[in-house]
Amino acid sequence: MSDTIFGTREQLRDTASGFFQQYGLAFVMVASVVGAGSIFVASSVGIQYGYTLIWGFVAAALIGVMAQDMSARLGIFGEPLGTFMRRKFGERVSLALGAVLSVGAILWTIELTAATAKGVSVLLGGAVGWQPLAVAVTVLAVLTGVLNYEGLERVMTAMLFVLLAAYLLVAGTSSPSALGIAGGFVPSLPGGSLTLVASVVGSTAIWSNFFLESNLVAEKGWTSAEDVPTMRKDLAMGYGIAVVLILSVLVVSAAVLRPAGYEELRSFITPGRALGSTMGQWATVLFLFGASAAAFNSIMPVMWAVVYLFQNARGVAVDSANRSFKLIYAVGTASGLLAPLVNVVFGLSVVEMVVLFAAYSGIVSLPITAVLLFWAVNDEEVMGDRTNGLGLNALNAVLVVLAFVLAAISLPGFLQSFGEILL
Repeated sequence: MSDTIFGTREQLRDTASGFFQQYGLAFVMVASVVGAGSIFVASSVGIQYGYTLIWGFVAAALIGVMAQDMSARLGIFGEPLGTFMRRKFGERVSLALGAVLSVGAILWTIELTAATAKGVSVLLGGAVGWQPLAVAVTVLAVLTGVLNYEGLERVMTAMLFVLLAAYLLVAGTSSPSALGIAGGFVPSLPGGSLTLVASVVGSTAIWSNFFLESNLVAEKGWTSAEDVPTMRKDLAMGYGIAVVLILSVLVVSAAVLRPAGYEELRSFITPGRALGSTMGQWATVLFLFGASAAAFNSIMPVMWAVVYLFQNARGVAVDSANRSFKLIYAVGTASGLLAPLVNVVFGLSVVEMVVLFAAYSGIVSLPITAVLLFWAVNDEEVMGDRTNGLGLNALNAVLVVLAFVLAAISLPGFLQSFGEILL
C-alpha cells in the first residue's frame, strides 16, 4: 500500500514538473489581473447590470492576451521592454520614466496590502484591525517574493487554482440563470455602463505585465520561434482561468446580491458579508478568503516588474536569484507598510485606496507602456524580421487606443477624488 502511495506521489510530482517546464508563466501574469480591483469591478457589474456585461470581461481577456503576446514576442525575438527604453532614451531618461511608472506600482502595492489585511481582519471577526495585519501581510509578501522564479511560479499557480475552486463552489451553489449567462456573451451597453466597461478593461490589461513577461520568457527558456506556440497555449490557459474566476464573482453578485436588492458596493468585501445572510456563513468565508488571497497574490508580480524595469534601464544583467534583485524587491514591497499611515493621514478607507490608487496606473502607466510596447514590436533594430505585420498592428493598435480612451474616461473622476483628499 505504501509503495502504491509513494508511486502515485512520484507520478504527480513528475507530472507537475513536466507541466512547469513548458507552461506556467501566464499564471504569474494573471495573478496581478485577479486582484482586489477586479473583484470589486466584477461584483459591481453583477449587482448593477446582472449578466449583461459578461462579454466585456471576455473581450478584456482577449486584449490582455494580445498585449502579453506582444510582450512575450518582444522578449523572445528582441529584448526586454526596459532594455528597449534604455536603447531609445538612455539611462537617465529611462530611470526617470521608470520612476513615473513605478509610482503606480507603489500605490498598487499599498492598496493591495490594505485589501489583503482588511479581508483577513473581517475573517477574524474584527478581533484584529487591518492596520496591524498590514505589517504581517507586507512581511509575508517580501518572504514569498524573494523566491526564485520557479518557486514563485509554483506558489502563485497553486494559489490561483485554490481561488478558482473557492469561487466556482460559491458560484455553482448560487443557482445562476444559465439563459442569463448565455445572453451575457452577446455584446450590449446598458445605459450608464461605459465607465464600468472601461474599468473592466483597465483591470485586465495590466501595464506591469508588459515589462515582466518580456523578461520572464528568458527565465522560462522561451528563446526561439519554436517556443511561440507554447507561449500562446500558456497565455490561453492563464487568461482562461482568470476569466472563469472573475466571472464566478460576477455570477454570484448577479444571482444572489442583485435579487436581494443591493444596488452598490461600499467595499470589495461587501459581497462576502452579504452572502452570509442568503447562502450561509460558509459562502462568506470562502468569498472573503478568495478576495484576500487574490489581493495578496497580486503584490508579487507587480513589484517584480519594478525590479526588472529598473535593472533593465540601468543596463544590469537581471537574475531573480541575485541578492541585489531580492533587495530591491524587498524594499519596494515594504511600501505596503505605508497603508496604515495613508489611512490615518489622508483618511482614506481601504475601498477608496482600491479605487483611487489603481486609477493612477490606468491613467498614467498604462498609456505610456502601451505606446512603448507597440513601438518596440515594430522596431526593426530590435525585432529584425519579426516585427508586426499589418494584421497584428491593426489588432495591437486597439490596445494603444483603448489605453488612452480609458485614461480620458478615468481622469475627471481621479482629479475630483484627488482634489477632495487635498481639501
